[in-house]
Amino acid sequence: MTPFYWESAHGNFGDDLNLWLWDFLLPGFRDVHPDVLLVGVGTVLNRALLPADGRKLVIGSGFGYGALPDMTDKDLWDIRAVRGPRTAEKLGIDSGFGIIDPAVMVAEMPEFRNLPKTNGTIFVPHWESTIGSIWPAVCQTVGVTYVDPRGEAKAVIRAIAQSELVIAESMHAAILADAFRVPWVAVTTSQEINGFKWSDWADTVEVAYRPRQIPVSSRNEAMHKGTRFWGVRFEKRWRTVEDPNKRGGDSMVAAKAEPRQSTMRTMAKQVLAAPSALALRQAKKATPQLSSDTVLARRKEQFLEVIAGVRRDYF
Repeated sequence: MTPFYWESAHGNFGDDLNLWLWDFLLPGFRDVHPDVLLVGVGTVLNRALLPADGRKLVIGSGFGYGALPDMTDKDLWDIRAVRGPRTAEKLGIDSGFGIIDPAVMVAEMPEFRNLPKTNGTIFVPHWESTIGSIWPAVCQTVGVTYVDPRGEAKAVIRAIAQSELVIAESMHAAILADAFRVPWVAVTTSQEINGFKWSDWADTVEVAYRPRQIPVSSRNEAMHKGTRFWGVRFEKRWRTVEDPNKRGGDSMVAAKAEPRQSTMRTMAKQVLAAPSALALRQAKKATPQLSSDTVLARRKEQFLEVIAGVRRDYF
């Protein structure tokens, strides 16, 4: 089998964990059934992403963008589990298939267990919020550690596991925080954040998706998202469509380096980002969410039953 996932040119830890998670869950899967695509973690049940031909084994993927592919041919589609009941409803299958996002199983990997708590509160934005923003500087002013979602997946995950609180605009930051039993607060800086996929996962662990609104951090970020900054609405910048088969240079957890700016200009940007800083500080003090141990354990058990079924049928 070959794992299928959305490989972004900028990097996105929630998608990139497909590179190694399935080797843990299904050791040797790459050596059997070379004609089968393993469609795993990610919002990839999308006609524009998945190839029309060939067999697919779906284990935990979600719907959320575009149009669904034609899944009527059962010889080509083996759906064992999807992210949540909302995806199951879209697919017209029993809600029982909507078990959990497979990313929760990362917490069972030995290398991520019993890590020391070295971080306090961290902020993991959606990858689009890294473009044109000054979130690293905003985080610094309110005593929050900024974690770049474009960073190397295992480094990002360790940062989440070793924190005391996760402020998450990235859905997989909340999923991983919940899996590691780290309280989390959902936030959003844009109407483009996909509430459907968040709620799809949240339903499985019996929590509600109630994001706190945080203003964008800069004029450039507002221009990229087509939103307001200090009362002025900016038109959305044109964005290129990424080739999912290409990948740019290495990503780091730390913020990307930016051109040097004058001290006055930097100070002016930080002053203009004061509403963002205030909202982030309030999120830090908000009552966090965390699913119950019992619910999460039950969902993991159901998912492991699916994995056992796949082993019986494909190995």
